[in-house]
Amino acid sequence: MAVGKSVPMLDSVARVTGTVPYPSNLKLPDMLVGKIFRSRVPHARVIKLDVSAAERLPGVVAIVTAADFAGDDKPNLHFGSPIQDQPIVAGDRIRYIGEPLALIAAESAAVADQAMDLIELEYEELSAVFDAEQAMLPGAPILHEAFPDNIVRHSKLRRGDIEAGFAAADEIVEEVFSSPMAQQASLETHVAAARWKEGKLTLWTGSQSPYTVRRVLSAIFDLDLENVRVIVPPLGGGFGGKGNVRIQPMAAALAWKVGNRPVKLVMTRAEEFVTVTKHAAKIMMKSGVKFDGTFTAREVSIYWNGGAYASSSAHLVPAGMLRAIGPYRIPAVHVDSYGIYTNLPIAAAYRGAMSSQGVFAHESHMDTIAHLLGIDPLELRTKNLLRTDDLFATGERLHDIHFVECLEAAAYGLGWHEPLQSDNGTIKKRGRGLAVMMKNTIANSYSECRIELDAEGLVTLFISTVEMGQGGHTALAQIAAEALGVPIEALRVRGPDTAETPPDAQTASSRSTHMMGGAVLDGAASLRQQLAEAAAPILEWSPDDLSVADGYVFVTTQPQARIPYAEVLGRNNIDALTATGKYSTNEGKLDPDTGQGISTPDWHQGAGACEVEVDTQTGKVTVLRYHSASFAGRVVNPTLAGLQNDGNVIFGMGASLLEEVAIDGGQITNPNLSDYMLPSFLDTPVELKNVSLEEEGSSFQGIGEMTLPPVAPAIANAIYDAVGARIRDLPLTAEKVLRGIQGRTDHER
Repeated sequence: MAVGKSVPMLDSVARVTGTVPYPSNLKLPDMLVGKIFRSRVPHARVIKLDVSAAERLPGVVAIVTAADFAGDDKPNLHFGSPIQDQPIVAGDRIRYIGEPLALIAAESAAVADQAMDLIELEYEELSAVFDAEQAMLPGAPILHEAFPDNIVRHSKLRRGDIEAGFAAADEIVEEVFSSPMAQQASLETHVAAARWKEGKLTLWTGSQSPYTVRRVLSAIFDLDLENVRVIVPPLGGGFGGKGNVRIQPMAAALAWKVGNRPVKLVMTRAEEFVTVTKHAAKIMMKSGVKFDGTFTAREVSIYWNGGAYASSSAHLVPAGMLRAIGPYRIPAVHVDSYGIYTNLPIAAAYRGAMSSQGVFAHESHMDTIAHLLGIDPLELRTKNLLRTDDLFATGERLHDIHFVECLEAAAYGLGWHEPLQSDNGTIKKRGRGLAVMMKNTIANSYSECRIELDAEGLVTLFISTVEMGQGGHTALAQIAAEALGVPIEALRVRGPDTAETPPDAQTASSRSTHMMGGAVLDGAASLRQQLAEAAAPILEWSPDDLSVADGYVFVTTQPQARIPYAEVLGRNNIDALTATGKYSTNEGKLDPDTGQGISTPDWHQGAGACEVEVDTQTGKVTVLRYHSASFAGRVVNPTLAGLQNDGNVIFGMGASLLEEVAIDGGQITNPNLSDYMLPSFLDTPVELKNVSLEEEGSSFQGIGEMTLPPVAPAIANAIYDAVGARIRDLPLTAEKVLRGIQGRTDHER
């Protein structure tokens, strides 16, 4: 049995010896270096862009500007999924600092840098807007004429009588929470290398969505899909930032202009910060509640800062709407979720997309209500948490729900009801906090794999799941090995290459183990059937009387009558057997006016509880202990599952305590890993524990993000428990905590 074992990652040796073929290390014969000339103003009308001097510089092979896309026989300048509003390079309008204006292909980076100094740009600066709410006001600068109010997406949910719900409440609690812009900060930056040959495009890139990249590039260059090949080696981190389409069109356009040589673009760390960010968000929550802790109503307004182009916001804004409600029984719920254009870099998914912002709000809000009512925060949650067969705010009936189990596992693991250790005098105070989350995944999704068994009994699994350090290839290999009855050592995985690996929607939203795992099980069942049919004449039994397991085809009632897989192929003169596996979910659809319907095939579930120490003289917060829990359904690899859970917590501590992209007039002022603070091992709790909950009969569930969103509210709630200061704006810096302590009233003290 391969599933349930802590099998080492398939590429573990390569990882520790430094030989993983990351795309940033890619070298192709005769390859050119690509560089990007970028805007230094947030909003302007381009008057003149002169690249002639740069083009004459020795060593410059090609320069791409918007002029290259003018004409009926030229590529399309704009792209986007699903809204095509983003130019490959800006034309007559600049919309954020760092926006590409020209692309340079040169023999060396030094020559490309020289060429950038020779480009002349004249522009008329326009008024800019950086705050999402201000961008919605009358008279605000309009970024795209098709969206005169700067609202790229407004998602609505309406369930129950909201006015009656608030009228029935004993208490009404209103709060406002904010989360800042942040950066995904993958250690490997964005990379793309492109080459054209005989009218066909090949692209090597670090992407979580190879088939989306292929589809967008085929539309830009008016190519048949089979004439675009996208190859994705293992990534040095993704965290949502490498989803959708980012720098790939620029690399492809440069290579198109060059014509017969490959071109490679590698973003600097500073360029990462203007390539993709996490949505800044402001969330207003209003809840009606009875004195006994029963909820009567909840109203939520969310303002997502999407930056200058729609990119992923168009489909993430409705997801954020659902993830900000909370996993609670509330009879009347109204939500308005706005995605808004501003003159800032593009915002997109950030590990657990749109969940961290919403969970910080609703779980901090839950603690405020608990303290107001004098009810233990754990008790208030367990009283109201959704269970299997309950109806969510969308009206959909829930199945396989384990919010209570996740929350109690985290809380009791921490020792929620046990006395805290005594404080160190009066200077350092300790407190505990907890939080729980729910997250929908992609409602309408598709995964496909191909499995090949050769004459030597070796199995090759072809999948477009991207390996980015999470161990996805290892987990899927374990599922395939068990389903086929072969040792994992006899199985190889071929990763994303659209010329040979079948389609997959994307490696995101914690969907791969469930979706691609389902496809693998389907493909393995088909391959076992083929083996039974091929072995039937040899064993002289009907295929229906045969079983396929542990490397043999055998008579079900006479297991000793058996034949190895390799012999089945050999005696039938078959070089290889091939099977295709498919898995899809297509039931999801919400009414655009009410948000009622089916939003997801399953709900992702997680929780966390922590103990902190707060220095009341400095405001410094130290997370001493953290326990997390996620619902995994069935754990494929316990070690990798534990690493995901713990990695989520450490990742989440950065957004909770440290991370914020600093902006001055649209200019990012900390675009490096010295000034943009990430958590280190020194910030890791001394006690960090996790559990992945299983349920007999359940399917594989995603856990890649589930323990991250509860981190910030758990810490914020623990700070309040320690010192009585409620911090509603992330990150939870020492300065904010100290101000919160000093700003308490005498009654709060």
